[in-house]
Amino acid sequence: MVDSRSAEDGSAIRRRRECSGCGARFTTYERLEEVPLVVVKRSGVREAFDRSKVAAGVASASKNRPVGVDEIERLATAVEEALRFYGSEVSYEQVGVAVLEQLRDIDEVAYLRFASVYKGFSGAGDFKREAGMLERASGVHKA
Repeated sequence: MVDSRSAEDGSAIRRRRECSGCGARFTTYERLEEVPLVVVKRSGVREAFDRSKVAAGVASASKNRPVGVDEIERLATAVEEALRFYGSEVSYEQVGVAVLEQLRDIDEVAYLRFASVYKGFSGAGDFKREAGMLERASGVHKA
């Protein structure tokens, strides 16, 4: 090996090599190959995790709220990173909980909107119960 350096914004390593037989030089790139993250849905179907679906769901819950696109992207990245700690296969429940944990600290209204869809609220009582739990959790986080 003649030279080694970071390439592609740190996502790869570029190596200059030299053939010991003929002296020819060539370049190789080494990239980290991530294990695919699979989500087991309610129906039992397995599907590749899609950050854009998380971002779209959060964007929908955050509509007309002071939540920026960059914040949504950071949330989706944080959710994916959190899920990878569970292994290569996660349940839809783990995805929903990870989103709610991140969203709680960003915007409480967006949290309640997302929770209403994720948890399948059927009436005002569900909102009231979740808002009470959110209030208690927020008090614990801010103390």
